[in-house]
Amino acid sequence: MRLHIAQLEELRGYFEIAEIGEIARRYAAMNAFDGILTIMGVLMGSYTAHVRDPRIVISTGLATAVAIGVSGLWGAYLTETAERKRSLDELEQSTLSDLSNTRLGRASRVAVITVALVDGLAPFLAALVVLLPFFLALQPSLCSLLRGPAELYYVALGTGLGALFAVGVFVGSISRDRLLIAGAKTVAAGLTCMAINLLLGAD
Repeated sequence: MRLHIAQLEELRGYFEIAEIGEIARRYAAMNAFDGILTIMGVLMGSYTAHVRDPRIVISTGLATAVAIGVSGLWGAYLTETAERKRSLDELEQSTLSDLSNTRLGRASRVAVITVALVDGLAPFLAALVVLLPFFLALQPSLCSLLRGPAELYYVALGTGLGALFAVGVFVGSISRDRLLIAGAKTVAAGLTCMAINLLLGAD
Protein backbone atom coordinates (compact mmCIF):
# COMPACT_ATOMS: atom_id res chain seq x y z
CA MET A 1 0.00 0.00 0.00
CA ARG A 2 2.80 2.39 0.91
CA LEU A 3 4.51 1.56 -2.39
CA HIS A 4 1.39 2.54 -4.33
CA ILE A 5 1.09 5.80 -2.41
CA ALA A 6 4.75 6.57 -3.11
CA GLN A 7 4.25 5.86 -6.80
CA LEU A 8 1.19 8.12 -6.92
CA GLU A 9 3.10 10.88 -5.18
CA GLU A 10 5.94 10.49 -7.66
CA LEU A 11 3.49 10.61 -10.57
CA ARG A 12 1.84 13.72 -9.14
CA GLY A 13 5.28 15.29 -8.92
CA TYR A 14 5.86 14.55 -12.60
CA PHE A 15 2.52 16.16 -13.45
CA GLU A 16 3.49 19.32 -11.58
CA ILE A 17 6.99 19.52 -13.08
CA ALA A 18 5.80 19.03 -16.68
CA GLU A 19 2.51 20.92 -16.20
CA ILE A 20 0.70 17.90 -17.58
CA GLY A 21 -2.65 18.59 -15.95
CA GLU A 22 -3.22 21.90 -17.70
CA ILE A 23 -2.12 20.58 -21.10
CA ALA A 24 -4.17 17.37 -20.81
CA ARG A 25 -7.26 19.33 -19.76
CA ARG A 26 -6.94 21.61 -22.78
CA TYR A 27 -6.37 18.70 -25.16
CA ALA A 28 -9.31 16.74 -23.71
CA ALA A 29 -11.77 19.58 -24.30
CA MET A 30 -10.43 20.47 -27.75
CA ASN A 31 -10.36 16.91 -29.06
CA ALA A 32 -13.68 15.90 -27.53
CA PHE A 33 -15.13 18.88 -29.40
CA ASP A 34 -13.50 17.66 -32.63
CA GLY A 35 -14.73 14.10 -32.08
CA ILE A 36 -18.33 15.16 -31.49
CA LEU A 37 -18.44 17.46 -34.52
CA THR A 38 -16.79 14.86 -36.74
CA ILE A 39 -19.23 12.11 -35.86
CA MET A 40 -22.17 14.50 -36.18
CA GLY A 41 -20.94 15.24 -39.70
CA VAL A 42 -20.83 11.51 -40.43
CA LEU A 43 -24.38 11.10 -39.10
CA MET A 44 -25.65 13.99 -41.20
CA GLY A 45 -24.03 12.46 -44.28
CA SER A 46 -25.64 9.10 -43.57
CA TYR A 47 -29.00 10.73 -42.91
CA THR A 48 -29.05 12.71 -46.16
CA ALA A 49 -27.90 9.56 -48.00
CA HIS A 50 -30.99 7.79 -46.58
CA VAL A 51 -29.00 5.18 -44.65
CA ARG A 52 -31.48 3.67 -42.19
CA ASP A 53 -29.75 0.49 -41.04
CA PRO A 54 -28.23 1.12 -37.57
CA ARG A 55 -25.51 -1.45 -38.20
CA ILE A 56 -24.22 0.46 -41.21
CA VAL A 57 -24.22 3.72 -39.24
CA ILE A 58 -22.40 2.04 -36.35
CA SER A 59 -19.81 0.51 -38.70
CA THR A 60 -19.16 3.85 -40.40
CA GLY A 61 -19.17 5.73 -37.10
CA LEU A 62 -16.79 3.30 -35.40
CA ALA A 63 -14.37 3.45 -38.33
CA THR A 64 -14.42 7.24 -38.09
CA ALA A 65 -14.03 7.20 -34.29
CA VAL A 66 -11.05 4.84 -34.52
CA ALA A 67 -9.46 6.97 -37.24
CA ILE A 68 -9.72 10.22 -35.28
CA GLY A 69 -8.60 8.45 -32.11
CA VAL A 70 -5.49 6.96 -33.72
CA SER A 71 -4.80 10.26 -35.49
CA GLY A 72 -5.03 12.18 -32.23
CA LEU A 73 -2.84 9.71 -30.31
CA TRP A 74 -0.18 9.40 -33.01
CA GLY A 75 -0.07 13.09 -33.84
CA ALA A 76 0.12 14.15 -30.20
CA TYR A 77 2.83 11.57 -29.47
CA LEU A 78 5.00 12.76 -32.33
CA THR A 79 4.55 16.49 -31.74
CA GLU A 80 4.78 16.28 -27.95
CA THR A 81 7.89 14.10 -28.18
CA ALA A 82 9.52 16.63 -30.50
CA GLU A 83 8.60 19.60 -28.30
CA ARG A 84 9.70 17.94 -25.05
CA LYS A 85 12.96 16.70 -26.61
CA ARG A 86 13.78 20.18 -27.91
CA SER A 87 13.11 21.77 -24.51
CA LEU A 88 15.19 19.13 -22.73
CA ASP A 89 18.04 19.42 -25.26
CA GLU A 90 18.14 23.21 -24.81
CA LEU A 91 18.25 22.81 -21.04
CA GLU A 92 21.00 20.19 -21.30
CA GLN A 93 23.07 22.51 -23.47
CA SER A 94 22.73 25.35 -21.00
CA THR A 95 23.55 23.16 -17.97
CA LEU A 96 26.12 20.96 -19.76
CA SER A 97 24.57 17.82 -18.25
CA ASP A 98 22.52 14.79 -19.24
CA LEU A 99 18.97 15.20 -17.90
CA SER A 100 17.38 12.11 -19.45
CA ASN A 101 17.44 10.11 -16.20
CA THR A 102 16.55 12.98 -13.89
CA ARG A 103 13.07 13.76 -12.51
CA LEU A 104 12.73 16.33 -15.27
CA GLY A 105 13.56 13.79 -17.96
CA ARG A 106 11.17 11.22 -16.52
CA ALA A 107 8.45 13.86 -16.17
CA SER A 108 8.92 14.73 -19.82
CA ARG A 109 8.37 11.11 -20.86
CA VAL A 110 5.28 10.80 -18.65
CA ALA A 111 3.95 13.99 -20.21
CA VAL A 112 4.32 12.59 -23.73
CA ILE A 113 2.44 9.38 -22.90
CA THR A 114 -0.30 11.15 -20.93
CA VAL A 115 -0.95 13.83 -23.54
CA ALA A 116 -0.96 11.27 -26.36
CA LEU A 117 -3.51 9.08 -24.54
CA VAL A 118 -5.75 12.03 -23.76
CA ASP A 119 -5.47 13.31 -27.32
CA GLY A 120 -6.46 9.92 -28.71
CA LEU A 121 -9.11 8.82 -26.21
CA ALA A 122 -10.99 12.13 -25.95
CA PRO A 123 -12.31 12.24 -29.55
CA PHE A 124 -12.83 8.47 -29.66
CA LEU A 125 -14.94 8.34 -26.49
CA ALA A 126 -16.81 11.52 -27.40
CA ALA A 127 -17.74 9.99 -30.75
CA LEU A 128 -18.97 6.83 -29.02
CA VAL A 129 -21.27 8.91 -26.81
CA VAL A 130 -22.96 10.37 -29.90
CA LEU A 131 -23.26 6.90 -31.45
CA LEU A 132 -24.73 5.39 -28.28
CA PRO A 133 -28.41 5.62 -29.45
CA PHE A 134 -27.56 3.45 -32.47
CA PHE A 135 -25.95 0.83 -30.22
CA LEU A 136 -29.01 0.85 -27.97
CA ALA A 137 -31.25 0.51 -31.03
CA LEU A 138 -29.83 -2.96 -31.61
CA GLN A 139 -31.83 -4.01 -28.54
CA PRO A 140 -35.35 -4.88 -29.81
CA SER A 141 -37.05 -3.63 -26.65
CA LEU A 142 -35.50 -0.18 -27.03
CA CYS A 143 -35.86 -0.01 -30.80
CA SER A 144 -39.63 -0.52 -30.45
CA LEU A 145 -39.88 2.79 -28.58
CA LEU A 146 -38.98 4.68 -31.75
CA ARG A 147 -41.42 5.28 -34.57
CA GLY A 148 -38.86 4.68 -37.28
CA PRO A 149 -35.12 4.43 -38.05
CA ALA A 150 -34.92 8.15 -38.85
CA GLU A 151 -35.70 8.99 -35.23
CA LEU A 152 -32.38 7.45 -34.21
CA TYR A 153 -30.64 10.26 -36.03
CA TYR A 154 -32.66 12.86 -34.12
CA VAL A 155 -31.79 11.24 -30.80
CA ALA A 156 -28.10 10.84 -31.70
CA LEU A 157 -27.76 14.39 -33.01
CA GLY A 158 -29.56 15.67 -29.92
CA THR A 159 -27.07 13.68 -27.84
CA GLY A 160 -24.27 15.30 -29.82
CA LEU A 161 -25.62 18.79 -29.13
CA GLY A 162 -25.93 17.93 -25.45
CA ALA A 163 -22.33 16.67 -25.41
CA LEU A 164 -21.19 19.87 -27.14
CA PHE A 165 -22.99 21.91 -24.50
CA ALA A 166 -21.21 19.93 -21.77
CA VAL A 167 -17.83 20.58 -23.42
CA GLY A 168 -18.67 24.29 -23.63
CA VAL A 169 -19.64 24.39 -19.95
CA PHE A 170 -16.38 22.61 -19.08
CA VAL A 171 -14.35 25.15 -21.07
CA GLY A 172 -16.37 27.98 -19.54
CA SER A 173 -15.62 26.73 -16.03
CA ILE A 174 -11.91 26.82 -16.83
CA SER A 175 -12.02 30.37 -18.20
CA ARG A 176 -14.57 31.43 -15.55
CA ASP A 177 -16.87 32.54 -18.32
CA ARG A 178 -20.67 32.44 -18.19
CA LEU A 179 -21.43 28.74 -18.41
CA LEU A 180 -24.65 29.02 -20.43
CA ILE A 181 -23.00 31.32 -22.96
CA ALA A 182 -19.96 29.04 -23.21
CA GLY A 183 -22.24 26.05 -23.77
CA ALA A 184 -24.32 27.94 -26.33
CA LYS A 185 -21.19 28.73 -28.34
CA THR A 186 -20.28 25.07 -28.77
CA VAL A 187 -23.90 24.13 -29.53
CA ALA A 188 -23.90 26.83 -32.22
CA ALA A 189 -20.94 25.08 -33.85
CA GLY A 190 -22.91 21.83 -33.91
CA LEU A 191 -25.98 23.47 -35.41
CA THR A 192 -23.80 25.14 -38.05
CA CYS A 193 -22.26 21.78 -38.93
CA MET A 194 -25.72 20.22 -39.26
CA ALA A 195 -27.04 23.08 -41.40
CA ILE A 196 -24.11 22.98 -43.81
CA ASN A 197 -24.40 19.19 -44.17
CA LEU A 198 -28.12 19.50 -44.85
CA LEU A 199 -27.42 22.03 -47.59
CA LEU A 200 -24.70 19.86 -49.09
CA GLY A 201 -26.90 16.77 -49.00
CA ALA A 202 -30.05 18.44 -50.28
CA ASP A 203 -31.48 16.80 -53.40
